[in-house]
Amino acid sequence: MILLPNISFGVLPLYFLASAGFTYAFSRPQIRVTTTLADFNARIMDQWGNGGGKFVQISKDHPFQGRTFGGAKRGEVRGSRVFGSGYPYGSGNHSTVARRPFPFGTWPLWWDEDFMGSSEYGPHMDTIRPGGLIVSVPLRTTREHFNVTEEEVYYAIGDRESMLPLLISYVTWCHVVPAWPSKFNPTLSNSTVKLENVIQYFRASSFALASPAYNNTFARHSKTEGASSPLPDLIEYSPFQRCVDDVTYHALAIMNKPPGRTPLDRFLIMLMSVPFLIGCAVLAFLVWMAKGISELRLWVWEYLFPERMDRIRAARQGQFPYENYP
Repeated sequence: MILLPNISFGVLPLYFLASAGFTYAFSRPQIRVTTTLADFNARIMDQWGNGGGKFVQISKDHPFQGRTFGGAKRGEVRGSRVFGSGYPYGSGNHSTVARRPFPFGTWPLWWDEDFMGSSEYGPHMDTIRPGGLIVSVPLRTTREHFNVTEEEVYYAIGDRESMLPLLISYVTWCHVVPAWPSKFNPTLSNSTVKLENVIQYFRASSFALASPAYNNTFARHSKTEGASSPLPDLIEYSPFQRCVDDVTYHALAIMNKPPGRTPLDRFLIMLMSVPFLIGCAVLAFLVWMAKGISELRLWVWEYLFPERMDRIRAARQGQFPYENYP
């Protein structure tokens, strides 16, 4: 099902859109996730990253104190068409997303009427939401690259900082027509995207792909776990839709492992460890004792057997005459 070329995602150069064309960059976009004001400690969400590592707890000075975040892997990023899907851990209560952890480092989307407790993550929290406020972007392509109709358009929904670099990947791999993101507000009566239009959730329901051509009649029945209306053939068998889905799966920013110690860090820690310092002191003492014993032994021989030492030195000088040269 993967439609992307055979490339190494880890070293893929990213293309940054500019009005005059493309600008190249060789560093992957990252999102800094700060979870405490005590020391501004942060973790990094990385586009094309593999995720993983141990999850940690949010500090006491945060609105979501005590919840765990991080630890999820790239292979776990795809959910289903059901809101609240895509959680590698912490989704025991399928009727709500409130009070859940954040396996990929960011929070789920929010829908109107406090659907499944999602208002907990509403626009009043956008100022500290990892990646910024929720936006949506229309995804269209041309017949030059895909056999599509004018009605085939999808919408990506997610935080702004994840969306912008992902849009670059959509343009690069799926030939999406570039478009500026707009603020996402599902409470508006004329909102382009509704809960019933979502065809796929990603990253613990914090990112979604939607199509106005799809109407999931099961979408608001949160207790019907896993149930959803089938996709229309226009979407199900669309190469363009599969391309967008695959790019989202591979490129969407997720939280990295905690930074590991470098060899220098480990060496410095070893130097500062008490056993190591004690060992160095003992070794230095033993070297000093060995040198002292050798000198003491030589002094004893010189004192007790001076004539014998003279004969030894004379014999040695005769054996190696080159030592007598000036």
